[in-house]
Amino acid sequence: MGRAIVGRPGLPPHRLHELTDEQEPTPATTRGQRRAPRRRLARIAAPGVVAVSACVLAGAALTSGPAPQAEAAVPDRILQAAELQRQTTTSAAWFAQSDVRAASDQRLAQERAAAEAAAAAEAARLAAEAARLAEEARAQAAAEATRNAQRDPRSVARIMAADRGWGEEQFSCLDSLWTKESGWDYAADNPTSSAYGIPQSLPGSKMASAGADWETNPVTQITWGLGYIENRYGTPCRAWSHSEANNWY
Repeated sequence: MGRAIVGRPGLPPHRLHELTDEQEPTPATTRGQRRAPRRRLARIAAPGVVAVSACVLAGAALTSGPAPQAEAAVPDRILQAAELQRQTTTSAAWFAQSDVRAASDQRLAQERAAAEAAAAAEAARLAAEAARLAEEARAQAAAEATRNAQRDPRSVARIMAADRGWGEEQFSCLDSLWTKESGWDYAADNPTSSAYGIPQSLPGSKMASAGADWETNPVTQITWGLGYIENRYGTPCRAWSHSEANNWY
């Protein structure tokens, strides 16, 4: 049985596809009339599908493209400016580190110099203290030697004669000579000639060349007397022989 085509009055059957949405019949019509909304939805969705596809393709192109092409798109002046900025930052950091190192080296040098100065000052203090103690010990020893020499000048003279290389024979001559001259008295004073002391120096002030304490210190007197004998006679025995022959030496 054939299907009748129903349309608007005044339109021929071959123009029924030109009906608008308002002109289309209700859904209770034929099968061809129910397919019209699907075509309308396809026409509406088609541009969106195209746009999505374009975006997908563009994204694929951007993500899959080689990196050098993206860098090539950056202007050279921007790359040069970035490189200059990097070099400037690196140089600034290097100079900052150099300043820190220089400050640290200077601080270490100052600390080292201060430590060396402190060590030198301490060494000088210790040396001065040692010198002071040595001087005190020397003074004490000299005072003790003077006291001992005043009590026993012969023992001191024996040691001092031996230091000059004179043995017991020479000391025996020396003992005879000064026993005759002063009796080994450091305060012996000849009222007729102004000779003074153990060696009877004439005048007594000559012995000041051996020490300022020549008037009271037998060691000073003995030092001067031994030097006088050595310079004038060579040995105590020659000086004693001259004294025996001439009653003076």
